[in-house]
Amino acid sequence: MKAAIVCVVGVSMILASYAQVGARDSDKARVLSLENAWNEAEKHKDAKAIDGLLAPFFAFTDSDGSFVNKQEFLANIAGASYRPEQIVNDSMNAQPYDHAVVVTGTYREHGMEKGKAYTRRGRFTDIWIEEKGAWLCAASQETLTAR
Repeated sequence: MKAAIVCVVGVSMILASYAQVGARDSDKARVLSLENAWNEAEKHKDAKAIDGLLAPFFAFTDSDGSFVNKQEFLANIAGASYRPEQIVNDSMNAQPYDHAVVVTGTYREHGMEKGKAYTRRGRFTDIWIEEKGAWLCAASQETLTAR
């Protein structure tokens, strides 16, 4: 009888770990799709859509080292001087943790800013947290790289 109980408990633990792995894969896929949705929203200057992707106390460190909060970040996106034409993420990797996913990758962006054409290439790290069943980006950091 003890052997049967040990077997049932062992199988239950294995199945639970597979379920957790499946959930983590699902979390990774969801967050990666949100990364792409963010790019599209930013390209179309849709601050309202981006607002829904960011945690209330979102923190952004830009490639120039400046730091902005959520409200400042959204104001910059909506600003008339910023007109991105393309924003594409490459080589994204998502690492899930309990109620968090860390995404790293590279990005390419070009458009117009303050009347001048720009092209940027860089690396980014985004930290997504699960809050009340929704995934929200809590922090983002960008670093420019050589073209």
